[in-house]
Amino acid sequence: MLNWLYNTFWATLIRKVCTVLVVLAVVVPLALILPGRIGAPEYCAEGVERSAGECVGVSGSGYDFGTREIREVASAIGEENKRVFEQEQDLVTIAMMLPLQPKSAAERKQLRSELQGAYLAQWRANRTENKPLLRLVLANPGADYAQQKKVVDRLAAMADSRRDNLRAVTGFNLSLGNTRTAIDRLTNELHIPVLASRVSADDIANADNGSRLKYPGLARIIPTNRKQAAALANFHGGLRDAETVLVKDMRPNDIYDESLAKAFSKPEPGPPGPQDQPYTSPGINDPGDTGNDFTTIGQNICESDAKVVYFAGRPVHLRLFALKLAQVPCHGKKYTVVSGSGAATLDRYMSVADWEKLRGGDGGGATVTVQYAAPGHPDAWNASLRQWEKEQRARTGRAPAAGDRPAYLTEPQKELRELNGLIRRQDAGDIGDVDLEDSRTMLVHDGVRTIAAAVFLANSQAAGTVPTRARVAAQWPRLEARYRVVGTSGWICLTNAGNAYDKPVAVVQLDPATRRVAFVGLGWPEKKPQPADCVVPSGTG
Repeated sequence: MLNWLYNTFWATLIRKVCTVLVVLAVVVPLALILPGRIGAPEYCAEGVERSAGECVGVSGSGYDFGTREIREVASAIGEENKRVFEQEQDLVTIAMMLPLQPKSAAERKQLRSELQGAYLAQWRANRTENKPLLRLVLANPGADYAQQKKVVDRLAAMADSRRDNLRAVTGFNLSLGNTRTAIDRLTNELHIPVLASRVSADDIANADNGSRLKYPGLARIIPTNRKQAAALANFHGGLRDAETVLVKDMRPNDIYDESLAKAFSKPEPGPPGPQDQPYTSPGINDPGDTGNDFTTIGQNICESDAKVVYFAGRPVHLRLFALKLAQVPCHGKKYTVVSGSGAATLDRYMSVADWEKLRGGDGGGATVTVQYAAPGHPDAWNASLRQWEKEQRARTGRAPAAGDRPAYLTEPQKELRELNGLIRRQDAGDIGDVDLEDSRTMLVHDGVRTIAAAVFLANSQAAGTVPTRARVAAQWPRLEARYRVVGTSGWICLTNAGNAYDKPVAVVQLDPATRRVAFVGLGWPEKKPQPADCVVPSGTG
């Protein structure tokens, strides 16, 4: 072997020269490149680096972050962004910030729904006569927003960039401490407008009392947990304290659970009911041994007079609690379990066996009805108009004229019809199966439509130039009355603090017979529908 190597590479002068040249050609570049590569980040895609096992960063190229369920819609976003760059030099970027690599199948479907809503709103806005055109980018802060700082740093640079012109950040689908930290920095330090479409915790909202804004530049289109609880209470009527009980998750740093528990703790009339029933889950999507807790909690509730159970927890635990409660033999007693908007995709966690248990598979009939406040439902406007017409006919003795129908029902109905048509015809391309029943597509669509309305209104006042961040944020309280945003989930009329005034919730419940989410009725936080033309009254709070 040694003789062969010597004869091949070193036996003659010319062979020595050739060997040295080859070695230099290979070794020198490696010596120059490798030190710079050692310790350098590993990139998943342009603008996205691998960090703690996740692909964290910002992309608008169509990259799907390795999540198969969003491949079609991510690709469609990339194509629309390419078209925007080709057609307009001055554009505005909107960032969708939410975890883009969820582990469970249910979460991945939820994510697809949210991105579909954002894309459909972008597509519609870019085909109006309004300017500038909108570019949509996806920003992954990692699981539970744990790596949000890196992403916020990148968004800050994009806000200062004349090429990107980042003017709003939306998304924010989990009410967590990390979410609050990101929104706090975006609004207070970086002065980037934020529209929170899905987080409902009261702690991530500005107070409507005229005080200094906790998050300047923040707008929200979903009612807070306090407002949702009020809407549910108004919908159900005068429940007495002895008829209700609160089951709440005590896991730290989940401000959705904390806020919902506080909202459900509002005093009710009558003698005191059973004490709160706490449990502690190990994680948002980890049931742990909570099943054992729920069995004993269910048995305690059985011995009380409670028939309505307020549940302050995440969908994974709500599903398990409802099933455990249904299995507790309690002398034919029936319960209604009521929760907040976080349960909007609860049906996606249900198996065939789960539905059978809720239906009362032993032949005894359903003992547990699961009901919650959804941000929207595709049946809401048709059903509510039928109910309104029925009530008018009973009151006046005749069918109401079409022109008498309230605009707070007919305008969202028309908007939802247009969105449904766009989806059905696939005018915006193939973006995967679209399911409006979970409300996520509807609400995120409405959120991006609201951002577009603010950008276009700001642009109309700025002589055609790209509006500043401050100018966009200043439009939030203008979006009422004449400039109200007609959403598929209802009128969006923002207060001076950036909150949607008297935004209705769709009270829905799981229907074991159809294995779907059934619309029950509309709940209004202020006990009655929004005022004519959605003029926000003074002293709102």
